[in-house]
This record gives sequence, C-alpha cells and structure tokens, in this order.
Amino acid sequence: MDLSGVGVWSHHLRYGDPAQSAEAAAELDELGFTALWIPDVGGPVLDSVDHLLESTKNTVIATGILNLWMHEPSDIAAGYASLTKTHGERFLLGIGCSHAPLVDAKEPGRFRKPLAATRSFLDALDAADQPVPVENRVLAALGPKMLELSATRTRGAHPYLGTPDHTRQAREVLGDRPLLLPEQTAVLTEDRDEARAIGTDWLRTYLTLPNYANNLLRSGFTEDDLSSVSDRVFDAIIAWGDEETVLRRIKEHRAAGANHVCVQVLTADPQEFPREEWRRLAAALT
Repeated sequence: MDLSGVGVWSHHLRYGDPAQSAEAAAELDELGFTALWIPDVGGPVLDSVDHLLESTKNTVIATGILNLWMHEPSDIAAGYASLTKTHGERFLLGIGCSHAPLVDAKEPGRFRKPLAATRSFLDALDAADQPVPVENRVLAALGPKMLELSATRTRGAHPYLGTPDHTRQAREVLGDRPLLLPEQTAVLTEDRDEARAIGTDWLRTYLTLPNYANNLLRSGFTEDDLSSVSDRVFDAIIAWGDEETVLRRIKEHRAAGANHVCVQVLTADPQEFPREEWRRLAAALT
C-alpha cells in the first residue's frame, strides 16, 4: 500500500453523484494521486469505498475518517475483509471519534470518553473473526494521547485541519516509524477577498468544534483568532494562492515529518467537483 506522495481529500467523492464520483476517481488515479480520502458523516461508508475501489486501479482509498459511533466494529471488520479480498490491499481504514456536538445531536450524552471509545473499537477490530490488520488502519489524531494511541495500535495518524507546525509536533509524539498523513485545505486563487469568500464560513464551522478549537489553542492561536476567523488562523489553515503556493505548503508538511499529504480543494461552488483544480495541482506536482 503506497502511502507516499500526495492524495486528495474530497466530500464530493463520497456524497456527490455516483457517476461523476466514479469518473473523477478514475481520472485522479490516472493523474497520479496516491490516495483518495472520503469523510463519514452518515450512510453506508463501505459502499462508497467499494464504489471508489471499483473505479480505480492503483490509488489507495482511505476513510478520513470512519465515524466509530456510527458503525459496529464487527460489521466494519467483515466489510474490510470482503473489500480487500475483492480489490487487494488498497483500502486504508481511517477511524475517528468525530465531535461531541455532532454525535450528541441525535443521541444526547452518547459522546463520552473518546479515547476509551477509540481503544474499545480497536479492541473489537482485533477480536473480529477476520481482524483488520494494524498496518492497514490509522486514527484521526490531534492531541498527544490520541497520537500515542495511533502510534501503538495502528499504522499512524491522520490529522485534519492542521498546520505544518502541528505536523512537527505530531511527529515528535509519534516517533519515527508511524505514518503521519495530514490533510491540507487549499483555495486556488491569488485574490485574498476571493479566498476569504470561499473559505471563511467553511473554516468558521470547524472552529466551533471543540477538538479543532482546542488543538489550535494549544498551538498558540487565541480565542479571538478563532471567533473572528482572523487572517492569522485563516492563512495558517488554508493554503490559498497559485499552485506553487499549495506545493510549498505540502513541502512544509513533509519537512515537518509528514509521509503523505492529502489536499482538500475548496471552490466557490461546494457542490461542484473541483476537477479543473485537481488537474492543475497534478500538473504542478509532476
């Protein structure tokens, strides 16, 4: 399973039109992106993984992340075994505990002791009739304790909404061997006003979630940075500019210890597949 290079993180590939998703995934595979990452905020996520595996030949399909509160570990283990038997070792199971406001929205009080819940989910995957191999799973991890768990119980960590500085801190916690696979958001425009129009509300939504807010506060940002979505936090999280600007940010993550960086492209129309932007990035990467 090749987890070097650069990947694409996209909600379009998961929740967009299935025909467009298949076509886009096949093109991303041909363009040389080494992994395609999809979120899980409800629905049959393994069906989406199967769809993308069928649509591609070489790229890894990764969940970024599978929400552990929404699935039974035994079902995931059985599904994982079936998918790898059919498609080979191209499915990376990214697992995460999501966020209290999202998990508790339908069932108040369900989100509790996320570290223990994650450990229990991994225990159940190990105890399944066909266990999910440690080397083919990673954890969404931001804080030290979850990073330590990802280093000991999985192949590594998939931080989301981070900075190169966080990547450096995560590498120090993980040590040398575990994989570090951060997400990097990008807006391909050299106009700050346009970048702000595309990315500010998107970022504000995430900054209301405790996991991300606390991680950024630990990294030296202030409450005012978060509440106002300051230029400081906007520029740190979102790489906006031309292709070279995005590539520089990817290189900063690599220099900080990342093995692989998955890029999430934002555009003015969040429902439209950003295929032209993906092509531009692929051309710059080669």
